[in-house]
Amino acid sequence: MTQEQSLKVVLVGGSGFLGNRLRVDLVTGGHDVVVVGRSPGQNHVGWKSVQWDAAALGPWVDEIDGADVVVVHLAGKRVDCRPTRTNIDELITSREGTVRLVGSALADLRRQPRRWVQLSSLAIFGGSGDEIITEETEPARDGPRQQVEVCRRWEAAFRDAASPIEQRVLLRPAVGIGGSGDPATRQLARLARLGLAGPVAGGNQWVSWIAMTDLSDLLLRSVVDPVMDGLYHLAAPTPVRNAELMAAYREAVSRSFGIPTPKMVATIGAWLLGSDPALALTGRRCIPARLLAEGHTFRSTNIGDTVRSAVEATS
Repeated sequence: MTQEQSLKVVLVGGSGFLGNRLRVDLVTGGHDVVVVGRSPGQNHVGWKSVQWDAAALGPWVDEIDGADVVVVHLAGKRVDCRPTRTNIDELITSREGTVRLVGSALADLRRQPRRWVQLSSLAIFGGSGDEIITEETEPARDGPRQQVEVCRRWEAAFRDAASPIEQRVLLRPAVGIGGSGDPATRQLARLARLGLAGPVAGGNQWVSWIAMTDLSDLLLRSVVDPVMDGLYHLAAPTPVRNAELMAAYREAVSRSFGIPTPKMVATIGAWLLGSDPALALTGRRCIPARLLAEGHTFRSTNIGDTVRSAVEATS
């Protein structure tokens, strides 16, 4: 398998924002794409969709048989929800359960894919203070269940399910910034315009981030480049503190001041909005060590420029 060859790629759970971007890039590159999702199956120019219920084997398995690459988890239950026991259990099911289901489909295939690309999350490190985190850093054992336990079980399921596959790529993306489908930018820009986008809980927590253009580049590369193998952190090499991130949003909307948000207010506000306070209150300082060692060049490393472009795209 080389970058020049046309590949058959199956995107399992690939009907969301990231999946749509990757599908367009792959079809543009001349690859044959199948999207497995909950919508009814349909043929399109250069790709087709196949329906599943994400709970049982079905005709969608035939598409994996003979595929070159399977990509799992470009969609799933949103993490931006209240961290109730029920919601966290659903997060686990939508991740661990889906991976194990795809793994069970491999057993009866005539020809298994050579490559399995799996998405996880840097949230596996929970809140890690000022520690610099690379791919060699051990994931947290304790921390918010909706982050640490969900991701640990997710990745354990992948290790088990993908064991028969020759090349296994595990991606831990940071928070993506940019594009018209960026709800976080839309919300933060709105708060900034209202003068409310000050530092959250002191603003010292680290934010690992990545521009959507870079994330799209790396997702495409993870599918077509056989050099990529194993674990990668998908994050800009320039993590920032929460205070710097919020300042970037204020600057992008020409506001010089934002009212700081105390921890208690952030917690109550998140619950009232149906969100998870840990998304703003925990942080991690993650570095894409493997990508840097391989000489990968990021398009966006300046948080101010990235946020400005993101705000313009959502305006």
